Amino acid sequence: MNSQIGDAAGQTGVKQSALALRTKAAWKYIKRDKYLYLLLVPILAYYLIFKYAPMFGEIIAFKNYRFADGIWGSKWVGLRHFERLFTSPDFFNVLKNTLLLNVYSIVFAFPVPIVLAILLNEVRIEWYKRTIQNLLYIPHFISWVVLGGIVIALLSPSTGIVNTVIKLLGLEPIYFMASNFWWPIMFILSGIWQSAGWGTILYLAAMAGIDPQLYEAAKIDGASKLRRIWHVTLPGIRSTIAILLILRVGQMMDVGFEHIFILQNKAVYEVSNVISTYVYNVGLVGSQYSYTTALGLFQSVIGLILVVSVNKIIKALGENGLW
Repeated sequence: MNSQIGDAAGQTGVKQSALALRTKAAWKYIKRDKYLYLLLVPILAYYLIFKYAPMFGEIIAFKNYRFADGIWGSKWVGLRHFERLFTSPDFFNVLKNTLLLNVYSIVFAFPVPIVLAILLNEVRIEWYKRTIQNLLYIPHFISWVVLGGIVIALLSPSTGIVNTVIKLLGLEPIYFMASNFWWPIMFILSGIWQSAGWGTILYLAAMAGIDPQLYEAAKIDGASKLRRIWHVTLPGIRSTIAILLILRVGQMMDVGFEHIFILQNKAVYEVSNVISTYVYNVGLVGSQYSYTTALGLFQSVIGLILVVSVNKIIKALGENGLW
């Protein structure tokens, strides 16, 4: 019995010594690279001030928040706002629109940067490649206020170039932005136009890390260009695709605000009203802060569950996840 106690005490002492050595080594590296770590201070401050500190305000989801009373002085109401949320017909329509637009985006928009990156990677004329890249990147740097105006102008039933071509073909003009069928399609296409080019950057960087000898070996074995893409390029960027897919699925409950708000109108409210615009109209315009905070908390929890779930699935398939 005494020997077991002695062995346990000895193991504890060894663990404590190892921990002390690791701590000492860590402080040694921190002291050596202190100026590099100082560069992290603004980033840490940004996340602490603008990401973590506002989480304190989530408490109003469980209160009947009033400006006059403040956060602490407002009355506790428990889960009343969540009960109202889950019994509201508007909530389920908003949730359905949010999920549908995100599913459409994953199915149709997510693969586009991969395809573009593969095509750009196969271009051997450097000046031509750079020109195409610059043209693809430009929409990313333009505000949605401007891009939305361009989209609406192009699709105008009276003066838009798209409907002008349709009229020349002898067909009736299409009210793209006032149709419940066409609006989601135009939303996804405009999103692809704005973000697909910028999304190629990470994939091109991943392709740059693929060993060129793999392409040479595949070429010697008689593999065609499509076969080399399938058996060398795609496996080489598979981990990057997996990580970006995890992050994208984590945004399933959030379509964004500017893109939707600029293209939205009353005629298509049934298919375009999503969580972000609903929070704006009900929470900010309608001053129902506690109710929409409850919705935001629900949105964040579901997003966290999706990220964790997809991360586990990706790791089960043999890829490296986020953690």
